[in-house]
Amino acid sequence: MTSLPHPGPPHPTTFEDLVAEGASVPTDGWDFSWFEGRATEARPSWGYAVSMAERLGRASAVLDVQTGGGEVLDFALSRVAEEATSRPATESAAETGSKSEPQSGTDTPAPKPPLLTVATEGWPPNVAKATALLRPRGVAVVAAAEDDPLPFADGAFDLVVSRHPVRPHWAEIARVLRPGGTYFAQHIGPNSVFELVEYFLGPQPDGVRSARHPDRERADAEAAGLDVVGLRAERLRVEFHDIGAVVHFLRKVVWMVPGFTVEAYEPRLRELHERIRADGPFVAHSTRHLFDARKPG
Repeated sequence: MTSLPHPGPPHPTTFEDLVAEGASVPTDGWDFSWFEGRATEARPSWGYAVSMAERLGRASAVLDVQTGGGEVLDFALSRVAEEATSRPATESAAETGSKSEPQSGTDTPAPKPPLLTVATEGWPPNVAKATALLRPRGVAVVAAAEDDPLPFADGAFDLVVSRHPVRPHWAEIARVLRPGGTYFAQHIGPNSVFELVEYFLGPQPDGVRSARHPDRERADAEAAGLDVVGLRAERLRVEFHDIGAVVHFLRKVVWMVPGFTVEAYEPRLRELHERIRADGPFVAHSTRHLFDARKPG
């Protein structure tokens, strides 16, 4: 989601029209631009897509796991390509024999796109969308179910990335990484947007609330043989400004309220619509953590 103002025509205002609009918007891919002016979410301070681009520019073989519609990988690759053309490789002072101090950055090789980039995705509409978006960049999108083994040889990649995987399969990640390779990913954390989840489902048991906890995931990564060299977590404010945004969000992020339909939750949706009209945006909090893990070797 985003905090930019919506540039289009005025939104509908009645409950029926808002719900109908939220229920009609396509949910494929991870493009959240429809939420502009209707919902906001603060972004983690580390800027994952930009940081991913920096890693891509130094890698030779890359795998993006559960790429969604390919939007984040496409952004990162486009940024690498732009930097590669705007900052050509330069020789360092040591290479030229110059005794003068090198200017900042001039002895750092320019980034360049990886020689091989592959992505996996399990949902057929996203496979098609990601393929159309990423094929022009030379990226192969492989249809692979979330729980299946990764369809690649051992040690095939020096960088594995993922933004918001349903669950990380640490043994498979470790298997396809080369010795010395890196897993660099942004995960959804525990209790993410649970104010909204529990509004519809009621209080959740501790086991559900603590799922995706970064400490647990660190232990699982280490059990798979990876060294976790960096782990950061943040809690971020989310606001829903109308009930149409709530409906679209729950249709798009299907694991929040499993089996969600407008018909099944119409009374609670109507109550929330009146609450937003009376009190302002519905406030929740998302949680994110950033993993930087290495395979020894």
